Amino acid sequence: MKPLISLIGLLLGAVCLTLVLCTGALAAGDDWKPVDPAELALKAPVVEKDADAEALSWEVRVDDGDVGELVLTHYLRVKVFTERGRESQSKVDLPFGKLFGSNIKIKDIAARTIKPDGTIVELKKEDVFERDVIKASGVKMKAKSFAMPSVEPGSIIEYRWREVRVNQSANYVRLQFQRDIPVQSVKYYLKPYPFPGLSMRARMFHGTLPPIVKEKNGFYSATLTNLAAYHQEPHMPPEDEVRTWMLVYYTAEDKIVPDKFWKDYGKTIYEANKSRLKVNDEIRQAATTAVGDATTPEEKLERLFNFVRSKVKNVNDDASGMSLEERAKIKENKSPSDTLKRGMGDGGDIDLLFAALATAAGFDARMALVSDRSDIFFDPGFANRYFISSYNIAVKVGDSWRFYDPGLMYVPFGMLRWQEEGQDVLLADSKEPVWVKTPVSAPGKSAIKRTGKLNLSEDGTLEGDVRIEYTGHLAADRKEENDEESVEQREQRLLAEVKAQMSTAEVSQVRIENVTDPVKPLVYSYHVRVPGYAQRTGKRLFLRPAFFEYGVGPLFSTSDRRNLVYFHYPWTETDAVEINLPAGFSLDNADSPAPIGAGKLSQYMPKILITEDQRTLIYKRNFTFGTEDVIVFSTQVYPALKEYFDLMNKADNHTITLKQGAATAANSPSN
Repeated sequence: MKPLISLIGLLLGAVCLTLVLCTGALAAGDDWKPVDPAELALKAPVVEKDADAEALSWEVRVDDGDVGELVLTHYLRVKVFTERGRESQSKVDLPFGKLFGSNIKIKDIAARTIKPDGTIVELKKEDVFERDVIKASGVKMKAKSFAMPSVEPGSIIEYRWREVRVNQSANYVRLQFQRDIPVQSVKYYLKPYPFPGLSMRARMFHGTLPPIVKEKNGFYSATLTNLAAYHQEPHMPPEDEVRTWMLVYYTAEDKIVPDKFWKDYGKTIYEANKSRLKVNDEIRQAATTAVGDATTPEEKLERLFNFVRSKVKNVNDDASGMSLEERAKIKENKSPSDTLKRGMGDGGDIDLLFAALATAAGFDARMALVSDRSDIFFDPGFANRYFISSYNIAVKVGDSWRFYDPGLMYVPFGMLRWQEEGQDVLLADSKEPVWVKTPVSAPGKSAIKRTGKLNLSEDGTLEGDVRIEYTGHLAADRKEENDEESVEQREQRLLAEVKAQMSTAEVSQVRIENVTDPVKPLVYSYHVRVPGYAQRTGKRLFLRPAFFEYGVGPLFSTSDRRNLVYFHYPWTETDAVEINLPAGFSLDNADSPAPIGAGKLSQYMPKILITEDQRTLIYKRNFTFGTEDVIVFSTQVYPALKEYFDLMNKADNHTITLKQGAATAANSPSN
């Protein structure tokens, strides 16, 4: 996936757009608004009768005053009704870092609590700190955090802050309307820049477009009232596929026909990048050398894929080791030949070199414009380039198109980022751009293989060596998380992961291999000791053989579901655990849990074996989930899906019994 940064100027021109707050709204440095006695006296929520807290008002100023910076100034007032509301709303996290496609900074935080008797308690500046937070979706981010002072049921809390989005202009702005609590009123203030030929437009997602009200002095406002709370759930679609929000953008056209728009856009992309796909004698010679004696199309393409990865350093990849200053000095590659000669370029340069080499080798290679389903589920009916601003390379093999992204370091040959699989893509062409769909990789392409060789002591302690291998999307995601970290940071991340699952685990001899290798599996290996893993009762030990699932709870904990269930990609898990039993103990009850199946969608096959000498227990577990067509499930099938994973979790917690022999029991320290 490569952003089409070079096309912004071509398509929009040098547009400077300004959004500013009208004079009636408060800025970050202004005084607090007066407290309405009726709000302080409010005893019950208005929007949702069972809500523990409710936002009375949320006002946002949008300002694009500085080049490359978009500033949103927020003012939020919340009424707390219950103890649960006090607990949930007293702690505030304001996310920052790499979000919304830009670098977010949080500034000028101010907060206060108005107690039921009207007493006001201000937040102290020194009580604001930074911390890591993990959302329900599993996404980890940094946040400016603080605890609201002296909150109790009946209190009003309010806080304001500036959200500075660096490297984001106001050409496209997302305005959110939902929070994790109900909201009585959300109001945005903005003013479009009067650029000749362009008009401001707004499109609503997952809600009804509010009236755009013309205010004084050329300002506009948009207000929504009585919004229900937004609820996060495990394995749900991306937030902007669920939340109510509005996209503000600018266009010169009043009526746009999608088919014509996309055809014209595909032609424009082709023409804009024609020189960057140019094939000359140097490219032809390189293609011939790279292909060598390969005969099948797949072999040829794989050799070209590996050739560009090995010959060209991706200067923008975290693993390149290059500083920002070093990257800034690199000359722009204007053709595939430049990329080949210099041996360095960004991901886009590498992808386009691959396309040129494939063309030279006799293939039909195109730029494939693609969206990101970790952001939103793309709809071609919205004729705008905003959601399809990246590309991969499509190569025709026989009657079908194959898709490649050699510029992305950790994505294997024949796969794309999971965010770009299963997506409608537009193939750029000078005459007939067409829509095709990228495939979703099969479950076996993204696998986790776990092995453990362990010894069980008669006191229930389990100790031994563990090895875990990740491939495909599972490996790529983890490599991206790890490649910027030091060896110590990687080990601490792994340790925290193990401890979160088994709190008493003692981990040593950690090795993490192939973090920056584009081909090899990511490998974790370590020595582990878990006191009390098996429960000792008299002469018996109660043991859970599924070591890697120990401490893992049900995937879905609630009986009801509000949102679609959304898995990022299909995957496979394979476990092989050997447990040497303590001397004097033998199997008393070691039946295997029953396998579970859901047709082509999923298979779960556990098995418990014992060696001939009765000294070593062998546990095997094979689990596959998802197909190339099914990774999203409706709320109607949620009960069946939950039941399936509950059955699997019950089987993962299957316990067997070991019985101590009479002679050994007499000599045991516990007797």
